[in-house]
Amino acid sequence: MAVTLVNPEGLPRVDVYRQVSVATGSKLVFIAGQVARDADGNKVGENDLAAQVEQSYLNVATALAGVGGSLDDLAKLTVYVVDWTVDKMPVLLEGVARASAKLGVTPVPPATLIGVAALAEPDILVEVEATAVID
Repeated sequence: MAVTLVNPEGLPRVDVYRQVSVATGSKLVFIAGQVARDADGNKVGENDLAAQVEQSYLNVATALAGVGGSLDDLAKLTVYVVDWTVDKMPVLLEGVARASAKLGVTPVPPATLIGVAALAEPDILVEVEATAVID
């Protein structure tokens, strides 16, 4: 595995992600923001944040598999959420948990959550971009 996830002493311990990733692999992978569309481009989870998060994470996993990687290779995630408020966190985490259950892993690389006014299309509630390192 090319990425080691760490919670260094002296930083807050966060359950849903690790504070640092150390990459030692040879191939950097940058995945464009993934949204709630299936392989045919159909909408998934209209007005349903958890369903859109789930599909976005599944799309990240599909993108990684397409280049010989997996969620274990994630070095960093950035999650953009429309009209973010902290009360949406349980719904967001529900979507991550559903994707994790389907994939059999729980992705916990360093992550940044950014609230935005809008994304590329009006029905998109979340977009997830990723950076990975593969041996």
